[in-house]
Amino acid sequence: MSAILQRPSQTRAPATCRSYATFLGRTPCATSVYVNSNSKMSDSSDWKQGLSAAERYDNIQKIRKFLISNGSTAATNAQKVAFNAESEAYNNSESRDEYDAACNSAITSTSATSIDAPPSPPSSPGIRIGSYENCHEISTGAISHVYRSGIYALKVITETHQVEPHSPTREIAILKQLSHPSIISLHSTFHDQASRLVLVLPYMPMTLNDLLRKQGESLDSESTKRIFKDVFSGLEYLHAQQIIHRDISPGNILIPKNISSPDPVILADFGTAWHPTISTSTEPASKKCLEVGTTCYRAPETLFGNTAYITSLDLWSTGVLLAECLRSPPTPLLESRGGEEDGNQLGLILSMFKTLGTPNEETWPEAMKWRTNPFEWWNVFPAQSWEELLPGVGESERDLVSKLVVYESGNRLTAAEALKHTFFETQQE
Repeated sequence: MSAILQRPSQTRAPATCRSYATFLGRTPCATSVYVNSNSKMSDSSDWKQGLSAAERYDNIQKIRKFLISNGSTAATNAQKVAFNAESEAYNNSESRDEYDAACNSAITSTSATSIDAPPSPPSSPGIRIGSYENCHEISTGAISHVYRSGIYALKVITETHQVEPHSPTREIAILKQLSHPSIISLHSTFHDQASRLVLVLPYMPMTLNDLLRKQGESLDSESTKRIFKDVFSGLEYLHAQQIIHRDISPGNILIPKNISSPDPVILADFGTAWHPTISTSTEPASKKCLEVGTTCYRAPETLFGNTAYITSLDLWSTGVLLAECLRSPPTPLLESRGGEEDGNQLGLILSMFKTLGTPNEETWPEAMKWRTNPFEWWNVFPAQSWEELLPGVGESERDLVSKLVVYESGNRLTAAEALKHTFFETQQE
């Protein structure tokens, strides 16, 4: 523990640091779709002894998640299919390498099939939701299930008690105020036969997550520029109204079936978005919820207790995502383990510090006033250069990422500034 943390003898450590001993006792797991293979048993005969039940469960959930998100398996059957795939990998592998490869294959083969080939017709006629026939479940979330019915996606709210920061009523109110080509539109709302609230949204068959998982190498330059020009355009529109999306991640960016088409890339899922008037009754501007964002795309200010964060939070997430798209093959810039919340946050913090360097009062001055600051508890890790982190990537691409993935939130480019960056100057029209 002392190799990682420096604890003053007279000061009580924050909760996240107190739980670090537990964190160190388990194998980190990256948040990319690929199963982490950092902990290999040198002797193939006893590799199964080094594989914990928690790791096996995490692998099952990874496979299940992508079966659902890629639309290759109904959500109701995905757990069983994922369990069988992991069990087959476990029983038939002679080493940890073979096991990891088999689990990865279960994910990548699913992804490639679902994107490259037209979706197979559903084996069942589906269900009726309100006046919408033939509805098939395509994903599940913390408070909702999403179904497809023709050209529409129906977000059915299954949790009757509000689970902050998720709020379907707030999401509806925010979406009703928005109108932009790169922002998801709300078609209508209604209550179904079971009195559940339903949001009717346009259905798009692919997310950026699907596209990244399909790629064996980085996205081509024009596709990357096309995607992120629309993402920054949507964020510029939101941020001009002081709206914070708070969950920029590949699964929330919808991609046209033909990336070369003029159809826009769309920012989706405003279930945790913050609005300066709609949200303040439960989340004042100075006391925003910290449990926002998805795993490795979370901004550092939320990990150290800054409840007064602003729109720059979205720019960190977008920069991390852009870096992932530029890497070959696409892999997350930062790592965040699955499992319990403390372990998830600690793993992400450690990954940030090892990748970008441990911050100090000069590089992150705003953090000095936070209740939990990042300066007392960690040994100093040197920053890796952007040339090391993004090998083979052009100078303008690296420069844009480096001006977004910045600890000090006020030093990050705004969405409007990002759109003027040289990275977009050579984009084909």
